[in-house]
Order: sequence, then C-alpha cells, then structure tokens
Amino acid sequence: MTKIPPSLHSTPSPGLLPRRRALQHLAVGALAGAGLGARAQGGSSRLVLGQSAAFTGPAAQLGIQMNAGARLAFDAFNAAGGLGGLRIDLQTLDDGYDPARCKANTEKFLAADVFALFGYVGTPTSLAALPLVKDGRTPFFGPFTGAMALREPHARPLFHVRASYDDETALIVKQLTSLGLNKVAVFRQNDSYGQAGLDGVTKALKAKGLNPVAVATVERNSVDVAAAVKALVPAKPDAIVQISAYKSCAAFIRAARKAGFGGTFYNVSFVGTQALADELGPEANGVVVSQVMPYPYTNSVPIVREYLAAIKAINDAKVQPNYSSMEGYVAARVFIEGLRQARSATFDAFVSGVESLQGFNLGGFTVNFGPHQHVASRFVELSMLTKEGGVRR
Repeated sequence: MTKIPPSLHSTPSPGLLPRRRALQHLAVGALAGAGLGARAQGGSSRLVLGQSAAFTGPAAQLGIQMNAGARLAFDAFNAAGGLGGLRIDLQTLDDGYDPARCKANTEKFLAADVFALFGYVGTPTSLAALPLVKDGRTPFFGPFTGAMALREPHARPLFHVRASYDDETALIVKQLTSLGLNKVAVFRQNDSYGQAGLDGVTKALKAKGLNPVAVATVERNSVDVAAAVKALVPAKPDAIVQISAYKSCAAFIRAARKAGFGGTFYNVSFVGTQALADELGPEANGVVVSQVMPYPYTNSVPIVREYLAAIKAINDAKVQPNYSSMEGYVAARVFIEGLRQARSATFDAFVSGVESLQGFNLGGFTVNFGPHQHVASRFVELSMLTKEGGVRR
C-alpha cells in the first residue's frame, strides 16, 4: 500500500502558491505556440492545485491511492519540464471522509486562491464543497464520485472524468437480470453516496418492471453491519448491490455469508477494488465490482502501459497498480491535456481548453468534453475479485 503523501498537512503548507501569484509569474513570459509556454524571472512557475480527501480513517486507501496515481502523472509532467517551465504543485488536506472537514479544507484552499480543486474523494465530501465552487471561478476537476447530484444541473467549474453511478448500476442490473437474477437487495451507506447508488439501482430496476426486494444502511466510516444483515438476508435476494466503502462492504460480506446468504455481491467502483480485496483476503472470491477506468494490471492499452511504466520508474514496492490510483492518473493526465489546450492560466482559458477535448483519445481511454458536456466518459465494465487477492475481467 502507498504511504500517506509526505505533503499532507492539516493546513495549507507554507509553500502554497496563490493563483494570483502564479498568474503574475505567467505574465512575465510570452505565450509559446504549445500553449502556456511561460517562464518566471529567476526560475519556473507553479500552478497550485488543492486536493481534499481521506488520508486517514476507514476510507484512507481511497484518498491515498487517488493521490498516488495523480502524483505519478504530475511528477512525470514536472520532470519533463512542465509546460514551458510551468509546473503543477498538488497540495493535500486530510478530510477523513467527513463533509464538514472537507468544507473547511475547501475554504482554506479558496482563501489561498489555488488555481483549481482536484481529485476530491467521495460524494458527501464533494457535495459539501459544491456550494463554495459551483458559481465561482475555481475549477473543480476530476472528483472520485459518480453521483448525479454533482453532474446535474450543469455547472461551469465542474469537470468529471469518470462515468456516473447511474451508468455503473445500469450495467450491474443488466448483468443480473440477463442471468435471471431479479431479486436484488441494496446495502448502502447512509448518506448522499449511498442514496446516489440506490437511486441508480432503483432506476435501472424500474425500467425492467422491478424494485429492490430490501434496502439496509450502514453509517459512514462504520463497520456496524449487524442490523443490515438482519434486514437483507431474510429477504432471500439473488444478489446484493453494495454502495459503501471497502471496510463496511467487507464486514457486511463476511457477516451476510455467516448468516447464510449464498448469492452474489456487486459493488460500484468507489468501494476501492484492491482495498476490498485486501480486506477480504480469500473471501473476496467471486465478488463483482463495476469499473470506470481501464484494467490497470496489464499492458492492455497505451494509457495503462504509460501508467505501469510510471510506477516502475519510481521503484517503490509500496506503490502497486490498482483501479483507484489508475483513476487519479487518468484524471491528472486529462487535466494536463486541458492545460495544454489553454492559451493562458486563467479560469476561462482552462475551461475552454478542457471543453476542446472532444472525442480525445487518451491512449485508449476516450475523453469527450464540450461546452455543455462536462462529463468525459460513460465507460463501464465489470470485474471480479479472486481468492488470490487479484482482479479479473
């Protein structure tokens, strides 16, 4: 597993460079033909991004891995000279997957005037930040969430790289019903994330004239699943769709099987695939997870080859391929491509730059933004965990 990033702070680091200073640096140089080819007097300039995520607590691996993948891309970009000397500085604050802490972190980032907010982790946390950014001029880029509440209505500062939970649950329900498994129950986190997943499942089932046979909840950052097991197992579902993080999902799987449930468990991507496999060990065998990123374990497509080469280059045994860091890597690469298309490091230019990525092929992962389209992908596929702790398609 990846260490907590060394730049993690409870408050913005002393080196946090405000956006207005970054723009002043950029103004020193002339724009190069490639886009933002500007150099500051006496050295290169930095574009500071702020990331609030869980780096401690029961959901820590989600933030750690998302950050680790993003850093692979940003560090490679910086090591290659950035864009005409402009380098990206990703600053982090720990929110422990708590909305109130995320809101406070966001206020700190905005007060420091960072250029963009990047790679936030979670629906309830991202929704806590939303009122602070949706009408502003700070990009909110690539959050690790598929909630429709962050996608509709359209907000100019928000850009999503991944598919939605509606897309994921639609594929899950399609798979289940095609196998004749129509009795579907839902185990969900008792917050906006869990509700978003339940809404997706309910919508997909309703299209087939079905409804969930039972629904039960678990509190965020909790593994107290006893009540949920008592509510769901007696309903005798064919399958249980789980909308929670890896520790609570693992606890529920163990307890439900012990209580006699013999059906299949399905999860959406936010669960943290490798973290769930690590939690369950051999008991992970047969658990299904929907995925919104390319398979990160083989050189199947160019973007994955690039990602695996970046991991190999840092030569750190603690950094291993997984879907969560793959998402961070892809989001960072898309951010960089949007920056390349911008003509200046301003909000309007960056938004236009990202919106120009229409049908853009990022090494086998298609990105399709536009002026009124700020969700880049609807790619979803299913994966299955193995008893050896691996993931197969």
